[in-house]
Amino acid sequence: MYVGALELDVLLGDVHSLKEKRSVVRPVVAELRRRFEVAVAEAGHLDLHRRALIGISCVAPDACHVTALLDRCERLVADRPELQLLSARHRMLGPEDE
Repeated sequence: MYVGALELDVLLGDVHSLKEKRSVVRPVVAELRRRFEVAVAEAGHLDLHRRALIGISCVAPDACHVTALLDRCERLVADRPELQLLSARHRMLGPEDE
C-alpha cells in the first residue's frame, strides 16, 4: 500500500476578503474530490485572503498510480485561471517506510 500527499500553495487572483477566498477555494476542493476521489482540504494560510494551501492525499496499491493521480490533481489546479500555483510538494509513504 502506498500513501501519497500533495501540498499546493496557491495565490488567488482578485480576492479582497476571506469570504471571497472561500468562494474561490471551495469549488476547486469540491472538483478535486469529485473528479479524482481523493481526500482534499484547505490546510493552511487560513487567515490570509489571497493565499491558500490545499492538501490532497490518496491511497493506492502501487506508487505509479499515486504519482499519476497526484500529478493530475496538480495540473487541474495549475490550469485554473483564477489561481496561480506557487509551489507543489509531493510526499510518498510505502511499505518500506516504517
